[in-house]
Amino acid sequence: MNKQQPSLFPDQPQGMTLSAFNARIERLLAGEAIVQNQWVIAETSDLRLNRSGHCYTELIEKDATGTTVAKMGAAIWANNYNRIYYDFLRATGQVLATGMKVLVNVTATFHRLYGLKVVINDINPEFTLGDMARQRQEIINRLKAEGIIDLNKQLAWPDVPQRIAIISASGAAGYGDFMNQLEGNTQGLQFYTCLFNAVMQGAQTVPTVMAAMDRINRHIDLFDCVVIIRGGGATSELNSFDNYDLASYVANFPIPVIVGIGHERDVTVLDYVAAMRVKTPTAAAEWLIQRGTSALARLDELQDAVITSVRDTVAQAREQLAYFTSLIPATARRIIDTNRVRLDNHARNIPFAVSNLIASQQTRLERQQERIAIAVATAMQREQQRLQALDDKATLLSPVNTLRRGYALVRLGDKCVTAADQLQPGDEITMQFATGSTQATVK
Repeated sequence: MNKQQPSLFPDQPQGMTLSAFNARIERLLAGEAIVQNQWVIAETSDLRLNRSGHCYTELIEKDATGTTVAKMGAAIWANNYNRIYYDFLRATGQVLATGMKVLVNVTATFHRLYGLKVVINDINPEFTLGDMARQRQEIINRLKAEGIIDLNKQLAWPDVPQRIAIISASGAAGYGDFMNQLEGNTQGLQFYTCLFNAVMQGAQTVPTVMAAMDRINRHIDLFDCVVIIRGGGATSELNSFDNYDLASYVANFPIPVIVGIGHERDVTVLDYVAAMRVKTPTAAAEWLIQRGTSALARLDELQDAVITSVRDTVAQAREQLAYFTSLIPATARRIIDTNRVRLDNHARNIPFAVSNLIASQQTRLERQQERIAIAVATAMQREQQRLQALDDKATLLSPVNTLRRGYALVRLGDKCVTAADQLQPGDEITMQFATGSTQATVK
């Protein structure tokens, strides 16, 4: 221990150097078993690897509201890092990264220069696997509680989904396998595909896949279904598909969604909400081809049924035709005999019918003659009355009758005078009376 320096002020308490105080803390921690090789549950934060191979992170604890309630700097020294890293990767399929909930074996250390820190001696991967499964189950339970987990499954499929919207990475092997399988189908089925490019691993997976689905939704009438495909890889690369927002979007999507992500063993939350889950991208193509093949088989069955029905109908028609053909002679004879009897009856009835018709027409003619005579007499009487009225009118309007009432007709030469201004003094005029006429001079 460093020697204490005498104080200039005797009444002041004697102090020690910071390094001496830190040394005391270092000795205390070194001797305490309760902070040596202890298993601690925490979440990794700001995890980074330096050039020396040492890994540094912060271990944090959050309460139910997400507020950090405890924090401690931690390190994995280079001599342990590779062992811990690869053991964790093999067990969980995930790379040790920020934001993971872990069960770590730690030892508290205190360095007089760098302060308090814990050294991570080991990590229990089974705990992290359990936490991942718990988070996945919580998402599934939430989707069930909201009543949307089966919505996409309940959508009706077209008989043959041929217009396919594909969400994948353009250069991915899984996308190539899907297209090769689809285009090389032996049935000659025609599919119409459109790729909507997205990042299929890492932090950009959720936003880019949802952006692709947004673009598809804007042209939803052009597609029969959506296929989300990604080839195999590390299980850790599929973590992004265990996301509530993405799963909810898929569950509520208005057309069926096929999910073919990873391998047979890989299961993500999307597999629970999609209308169809297949194990690989190739299996997704095979499923679509099988739908088309089944439809063709149904068409073949219908064709066979139609041919059989037509053959049966033709056979029945032929039997009926033969039957009716055999009936034609007897039917024809019966019709001829029946009509011959009717003809004889009509022949016998003709004289009587003609006599009755002539008598009827004779009576009608006589009635018409009487009507004509009455009509002619009536018309002649009416015309005579009209002629008499005209004669009376003509007599009444005759100039002679007018002159007899005391009027005179004045003429100037050959013209009748109707107004005084037509005459000039000295004109010689003739005045015609009912009996006789006289000459006069105008003054």
